[in-house]
Amino acid sequence: MKVLDSNAGNWRQALPACMLMLAAILLLYRDTAIAMVDIWSRSETFAHAYVVPPISLWLIWRQRGLLARLAPRPAPVFLLPIMLMAMLWLLGDLAAVNSATQLAMTALLVLVVPATLGWTVTRAIAFPLGFIFFAVPIGEFMMPQLMIWTADFTTMALRLSGIPVYRDGLQFIIPSGNWSVVEACSGIRYMMASLMVGTLFAYLNFRRVSKRWLFVIFAFLLALVGNWMRAYLTVLLGHLSGNQLATGVDHLIYGWVFFGVLMLAMFMIGSRWADPELAPAMPRPESPESASMQRWPLMLAIAVALVAPHLLVSATQAHGQLSGLMLQVPDLSSTGWRPSQAVMKNWHPGLENPRAQLQTGYSRPDGAAIGLHLGYYRQQDYQSKLISSNNVLIRSDDKEWTAAAGSNMPLLLAGQAQSWRSTWLRPKRSGGIGLDPEQEGLQVWQIYWVNGRMLSSDWQAKLFGALYRLVGRGDDAAVIYVFADKSAGKVDGLLAEFLRENWAAIDASLQRTRESGQASK
Repeated sequence: MKVLDSNAGNWRQALPACMLMLAAILLLYRDTAIAMVDIWSRSETFAHAYVVPPISLWLIWRQRGLLARLAPRPAPVFLLPIMLMAMLWLLGDLAAVNSATQLAMTALLVLVVPATLGWTVTRAIAFPLGFIFFAVPIGEFMMPQLMIWTADFTTMALRLSGIPVYRDGLQFIIPSGNWSVVEACSGIRYMMASLMVGTLFAYLNFRRVSKRWLFVIFAFLLALVGNWMRAYLTVLLGHLSGNQLATGVDHLIYGWVFFGVLMLAMFMIGSRWADPELAPAMPRPESPESASMQRWPLMLAIAVALVAPHLLVSATQAHGQLSGLMLQVPDLSSTGWRPSQAVMKNWHPGLENPRAQLQTGYSRPDGAAIGLHLGYYRQQDYQSKLISSNNVLIRSDDKEWTAAAGSNMPLLLAGQAQSWRSTWLRPKRSGGIGLDPEQEGLQVWQIYWVNGRMLSSDWQAKLFGALYRLVGRGDDAAVIYVFADKSAGKVDGLLAEFLRENWAAIDASLQRTRESGQASK
């Protein structure tokens, strides 16, 4: 009894310390938390996240009897991962990467618990703490691959059903009409919700870790295959009904009804192998040790680690002129390229809120024609940034173009060897699907320019952008597109030749724009 009374006294000190640190994180990182809730509100993919915090708290409350018998002790060893997550948040904020900042903030909330209460207490509530990560709106990076798999299965199933299919990328045509696999067809919503529900069901109904993992894998596969079947049945119903069923609003209603059936099937199968509920083993009461001398210095160190990223963000705040920011059309006359509208077709990339944007064309006497598009970014934030899922070659609802094929094209320019992204854009016919000859359309090459450095991958551009800003070089960056009409023949060779001859002038134009911003600081 004396030990339990001592534990209660220790909890009266440790719990307020933990709550104080949690409140400090939510206060300091409130913009990140608000951004998370905003995503929950506007994206059906992550609407399930609203119930994650209450469920986590309920799961912790279920363990209150066990926790009362444990003695909370601070664990300074967790200061290091807290510092690492604070650094991750800093880099994510400098690069305006929501997924990094939100994941780091959630990890900070979790890590504060073992730091202030100790590993023994944390182990007793490890699952509720881990469950909180389902509140992080991350996973949409899987959407393109999921859309491809959905299109693969749908076309295969339709052909097996005896329905002829012509497929072009994520679009396909059958005798009764045209269909396309869009973001809503990827199944990402099913998958995220199914994983969350399946994980919770496994924790509450299975005792062995192996059974839990098997059920989580089953929940993932059920959502994946179930979405494939839903897409196939949607097209089949539309085909058999003369496009009267499974289209429009009833398409969405049917989709959620199908998801409800999947969840019911998952619960029924899981219940078949559920373990009988056992009373939790109650450990012997622990003998508390005086931890006050460790707790308060540790809390001070944690507070410093939490505040430091915000001080660094303020110190590296990007400045520079935004009003009147303009890109100059590069003068390429010295290499024989003159301004021209020969290749200026009705296409431009979908860039979200660039600070400046320019699209122009060039031609030379032999008839060769090239298009150039520059999108410039400065003082990047979450609404205007170089790397964003909203920055695309063509939008999913584009009525005129479809992306048919992509590859990487290595090219050595100014001593830098980089792979340019090469994508073939095909025009759509009035029927809504690209059926044009293979030599029609545009070949588009793309690369990033970050403070004078050429970078081909998204993560490299994000990382170097954050590092340059951290060392005080600013965050000026641009995305560069060069494109040519495929009917010209050997179009990749033409684009490479154009860049070798004119890269210095294009780079100089971007450097002048950057320097104009530096001069205004």
